[in-house]
Amino acid sequence: MTTPFPFTAVVGQDDLRLALLLNAVSPAVGGVLVRGEKGTAKSTAVRALSALLPEVAVVPGCRFSCDPASPDPACPDGPHESGGGAARPARMVELPVGASEDRLVGALDIERALSEGVKAFEPGLLADAHRGILYVDEVNLLHDHLVDLLLDAAAMGASYVEREGVSVRHAARFLLVGTMNPEEGELRPQLLDRFGLTVEVAASREPDQRVEVVRRRLAYDDDPAAFAARWADEEAAVRARIVAARELLPKVRLGDGALRQIAATCAAFEVDGMRADIVMARTATALAAWAGRTDVLAEDVRQAALLALPHRRRRNPFDAPGLDEDKLDETLEEFGGDDDPDTDPDGPDGGGGQPPAEGPESPEGGGDAEAPAEAGEAGQAEQPAGAGSGERSPVGAGEPFRTKVLSVPGIGEGAAGRRSRARTEHGRTTGARRPNGALTKLHLAATVQAAAPHQRARGRSGPGLVVRRDDLRQATREGRESNLVLFVVDASGSMAARQRMSAVKGAVVSLLLDAYQRRDKVGLVTFRGSAADVALPPTSSVDAAAARLESLPTGGRTPLAAGLLKAHDVLRVERLRDPARRALVVVVTDGRATGGPEPVALASRAARLFAADGVASVVVDCESGPVRLGLAGRLAGELGGSAVTLDELRADSIAGLVRDVQGTSRRAA
Repeated sequence: MTTPFPFTAVVGQDDLRLALLLNAVSPAVGGVLVRGEKGTAKSTAVRALSALLPEVAVVPGCRFSCDPASPDPACPDGPHESGGGAARPARMVELPVGASEDRLVGALDIERALSEGVKAFEPGLLADAHRGILYVDEVNLLHDHLVDLLLDAAAMGASYVEREGVSVRHAARFLLVGTMNPEEGELRPQLLDRFGLTVEVAASREPDQRVEVVRRRLAYDDDPAAFAARWADEEAAVRARIVAARELLPKVRLGDGALRQIAATCAAFEVDGMRADIVMARTATALAAWAGRTDVLAEDVRQAALLALPHRRRRNPFDAPGLDEDKLDETLEEFGGDDDPDTDPDGPDGGGGQPPAEGPESPEGGGDAEAPAEAGEAGQAEQPAGAGSGERSPVGAGEPFRTKVLSVPGIGEGAAGRRSRARTEHGRTTGARRPNGALTKLHLAATVQAAAPHQRARGRSGPGLVVRRDDLRQATREGRESNLVLFVVDASGSMAARQRMSAVKGAVVSLLLDAYQRRDKVGLVTFRGSAADVALPPTSSVDAAAARLESLPTGGRTPLAAGLLKAHDVLRVERLRDPARRALVVVVTDGRATGGPEPVALASRAARLFAADGVASVVVDCESGPVRLGLAGRLAGELGGSAVTLDELRADSIAGLVRDVQGTSRRAA
């Protein structure tokens, strides 16, 4: 067995370690989401936590870790008699991003269930994680159907497996810990809210601290057992402190003053629902117990807010998480209670309600969230009033709006999502087939139909149906897939009018919001001057695309052909990487082509490449003014797609845009 890196040997990352320890003291806090760049010890710290957790008592032989003091009456391995049990270490179960549904919730033997009436159930990861830790690395990349199952289990404290009327239920209460790199995309709001606490981590910029990180890591890699032995005393001390804090936790008093501060803070930051208030209360109580106190202080409430609220106050996917600490302090001071005792807020390690005063891990009161807006305002202030062909500083995006749905025609087989029709594991049943490998979704009628003609030959004598593996049929289903939405944005001088470019950016941001909600990958190609650039290679991080768009300068000629050719090259590479994911190209332009020899003819030839490949496309016509040339519509025809104006892009302005896109694509094919 591999020796884990000691938890107490992790350098810095005070907020991360505190959040994990608070959940060890009080699992009711609800888990931790760790956000940060790669290489910041996120996974190392989480894996090290399991060694510090106290042992759990279980019913001997129970695969579902029933508590012998109060066994689950519905346990598939039950019924169990109350009494003595066996102690074992707390488990940390890792959920791979690419896991199947059966691996997560468990598998039911359909063949035995139909022929013998036996619930032969093989437990999944949720059963293994019961009364322990369920760890999801890169949780933001988890498939939607697994996210739905996690949400159900987290809400009900149980896992249900349903297969054609056969049902198995078992308890599944676990500490959910996830790590993610925000550059690779954000979490769905429903899952985000299920994490009790969130922590932002970053690598230290202090040379001495970085040296210590490297020194400890090299020592651990050379001899893990010897390195762990050197930290054994520190690990034992933290383990004992967790046990003491757990014993003290029921005695901690959460006074009315602290409760008023919690409620006022959640109201001041306009968080949705009441879960934030409950999580803050539990976190503040755990902080007091960790500090060895029986009363919750204002410092505990402040630290609880910094850990529990940043991910709950986001208003849309492009808002950076964080809290305005000045506003937090004003709220706490205004609603400060008089019932807090005059005691030392510092615990044995200088902990308690005080957040770490130093280190890059501390949440920074939302300053970064304001930077793009300030940059946009500065850009507007410096923007020349007259038209010209030189480079102009960025213009802020207009107000986003709900867009009409764009989809790729036909039926695909890409990753599950919410945009285009596809054959998926989830959705409405459209037929049946023989299973390729393990059976996951039984088509009961087709299975019975396949088995019925052979009952006499198989010697059937009783009421049961004699079913063989060759009779089993897999249900084929149709749902929705995610796509690659590649934006090709004209940033030339002809688009540089201030109000016009602001409206264009607002439209693209609106489409990016739609792509976020439909779980698409996005890419951004821009063209101006004499060339085109891949401003953002295809990625799951819609936030990154919005940031690149915000800082996009304009000016120069309009190399439309270069932009289309660059986009065609991006799609060619992506087909090799992910051949199942279909693409939708959104060209945002007024249709003009200038610069170089025969710019219009070159753009026309480049557009016909997309039509020849059958790539679905939409041209967002940005032409304005009383005199319109209709160049964007002509470009859409050569692409084999459709054109829509900025006004028509709004969901409440045009009906049937999806039909137009699909119909045009079929005619082009």
